[in-house]
Amino acid sequence: MINEIKSDARNRMDKTIDSFKHDLAKVRTGRAHPSLLEHLKVSYYGADTPINQVASINVQDPRTLLVTPFDRNAVGDVEKAIRNSDLGLNPNTAGTAIRIPLPPLTEERRKDLVKVVRGEAEAAKVAVRNIRRDANNQFKDLLKEKEMSEDEARRAEDEIQKLTDSKIGEIDSTTADKEEELMEI
Repeated sequence: MINEIKSDARNRMDKTIDSFKHDLAKVRTGRAHPSLLEHLKVSYYGADTPINQVASINVQDPRTLLVTPFDRNAVGDVEKAIRNSDLGLNPNTAGTAIRIPLPPLTEERRKDLVKVVRGEAEAAKVAVRNIRRDANNQFKDLLKEKEMSEDEARRAEDEIQKLTDSKIGEIDSTTADKEEELMEI
């Protein structure tokens, strides 16, 4: 039972960190990357469809994305979805291909993005701490039901704390890397 609780906490913390890294990939660094558009939905024949199911997204050069819809009739819908997104991008259509030049980031915008990254990091840390709290509460419940000794409960809580510390360290290092990447010119 104790190992199951620890294993569950480890899995949930790993998922939290994966989600955090996925969210950071959406934060633009000035370099073109297909993940910038992954969260967009295209109104395709009346249904909101993820853009990667409607078009292929490739990097043409370090500052340009090339979006090629699978269906010629979807070019306008894909362009409209990109233009109306919160990314501030201005797509250029040439036949069946859509080129998206990424404007260079200003110093002020870079600082704003660093604040966004720090906010995401803090949310991930809170999630990890909540998982720790849940695991510790389960240990306390087992202790009340006399299914484990106080020594076992203490050891288990210490192990969960070490796991929490390592995951928060991982979040901090990922955040520092992303901040450094954002502040590069």
